[in-house]
Amino acid sequence: MFRASLDTLVNSSDLLQEVSRKDLCAGDRLAVKTCNSVYTIRVEQNGLFSVSGGWFDRKSKSCSKMAILGCTWGGSAIKVDIVAACGLRIEFGNRVITSPIQKIFVFSRGVQN
Repeated sequence: MFRASLDTLVNSSDLLQEVSRKDLCAGDRLAVKTCNSVYTIRVEQNGLFSVSGGWFDRKSKSCSKMAILGCTWGGSAIKVDIVAACGLRIEFGNRVITSPIQKIFVFSRGVQN
């Protein structure tokens, strides 16, 4: 199995299709398709997110408000400045970690119905 070094991961992180935490405003929504699930994430106030789909639906915990700690490659290294990035996994505040992200759609609060 191929294992990239931490230096390789950090150096390649600039090439990721990602959604930066600083680019999101309260009311924005994300649809995130992972290898195993689809998550809907709404940006709330005070650094929290309302999360539905995937694990949250299976555990009857949809619309849970929580932090997103960042994204990980699957180990303990985490990018805390982003909410989602293709190829990485979201780590939620309750320690749930998604499968790798395949697609991300961002809907700004101004374009929602």
